[in-house]
Amino acid sequence: MLSSSKVLRIFSNISYVCLVITTIIATGLSCVALLGQAVRHSPNRSWTRNYNALVIGASYAVVLAFSLIYCVNRRFAVRMRLGRISKTHTIIRRGDVPNPVHEYITQEYMRTCLVSHESLPADVFHAGWGRPGTKYEGVRFRRALLDTIPEIDTLAHMVIPAHPVLKPHARMLHHFRFILPLLNAEDEEFTPLHYYDSAIQLARNAAEEPTEPEFVLGMQAAEEIKKSLSDCVQEALESSITDFESSES
Repeated sequence: MLSSSKVLRIFSNISYVCLVITTIIATGLSCVALLGQAVRHSPNRSWTRNYNALVIGASYAVVLAFSLIYCVNRRFAVRMRLGRISKTHTIIRRGDVPNPVHEYITQEYMRTCLVSHESLPADVFHAGWGRPGTKYEGVRFRRALLDTIPEIDTLAHMVIPAHPVLKPHARMLHHFRFILPLLNAEDEEFTPLHYYDSAIQLARNAAEEPTEPEFVLGMQAAEEIKKSLSDCVQEALESSITDFESSES
């Protein structure tokens, strides 16, 4: 369904075309009528040496030529003026426009900012997303949890080059089983890898979106795993540097 603005634009274009066609027809009819009158009132009633018809025809030809020149010049000037408008966003300074225009733009901008700020949700939130006003604002829990898998897998391959290739639906507890002894866990029964595996399983398979406590628990487990692996990588680098220096000495 066409909107009111489109209907108004179509009606305006049709009206303009009709006005132009009507003007051309009326001008042509008046020219023919004047030329016919000039022929009828000439002494010999013909086109021969009919200076009145020549003057009438030349006048219409000059008017037509000047009209075409004006239209083409106007169209060219508008196109050139529009071509000089910057395609990128630029800051309008006070000297670029008259002061009343600049003050009006500033007031409208401030009013728009105020309306946008007041329209922000305060007490509502979407399931699986961080609440507005918290540090998790704009974070989708499911996607953020799943994005930690390749990060941990990269660190695991740096520590254990022969680490298995990650499969799409592999359990984290099974895939990262070789790094389990490297984790600094106070509880041997439930390590950070166990909590991380549970969080990933919820993010992958649960019909409902992860809650904020589940997301926080999963991210904390992921950070602990990455910290343990990063420490192992750092120790390996320091050990290799020490061995190289001892061999050089």
